[in-house]
Amino acid sequence: MNSRTFATCAIAASSFALPAPSFALCEAQSGPNTAALVELYTSEGCSSCPPADQLLGQLRQSLGPATEVIPLALHVNYWDHIGWKDPYAQGAFGERQKWLVHANNQRTIYTPQFFVGGAELRSRRETLQSEVQRLNTTPAGASIRVQAAVSASGALTLTAEARARGGVDPLALYLAVTESGLVSKVTRGENGGATLRHDHVVRAWFGPSRLTGETARLRRELALPRAWQRGRLEVVAFVQNEHTGRVLQAVSARKCTDS
Repeated sequence: MNSRTFATCAIAASSFALPAPSFALCEAQSGPNTAALVELYTSEGCSSCPPADQLLGQLRQSLGPATEVIPLALHVNYWDHIGWKDPYAQGAFGERQKWLVHANNQRTIYTPQFFVGGAELRSRRETLQSEVQRLNTTPAGASIRVQAAVSASGALTLTAEARARGGVDPLALYLAVTESGLVSKVTRGENGGATLRHDHVVRAWFGPSRLTGETARLRRELALPRAWQRGRLEVVAFVQNEHTGRVLQAVSARKCTDS
């Protein structure tokens, strides 16, 4: 399965918008070195996932301001049958996880599972920091600019543009919107009775947009659900090799909306 197969099945925008918020804009441009995209595949139905969720939430603080790291928490739904339905899970994220495992020439799919720059991280506590730092010293294979604005109607307008040198393998541009500060009180399943806190949870996912002529552009409009905390949203864009899974570059525009 390739990335195009599952990513087009990702999140549809909600039809419930906030009433007439003020206009806000943010913009970010990627740098000359590679930002480390850290993907955590997790589930509220998995008893071993909360420590990994906490690790991801504290990642920027623990690694320090000198590192460029972009965390994504992708909640999968294949544990929903064991007693608790994860409210943040998407079937498309489990499909993406399968694709990444295959691209890494591996067979095992599990939670919690980390990927850094598209590569599986086998022993996260020992190598996460060193892998992030290694990527940060690597010249980026792509350049990305991302913008986000909230219109008077309450829609979040997202635009990402990417440029990368052509090669043998196809490249694709992706966009994601994440939310931090989420809290769940789990009443059943392996984490029954626990209060779980999540950061960098992927709420919307767009792409892939294939690079043609060494460029790609994605523009989407997302009606913001009332429950989303606008001040805790973050917009992420990245370019990925569709055969190997390698992430050439990523960029994050933080605090794109009013609180």
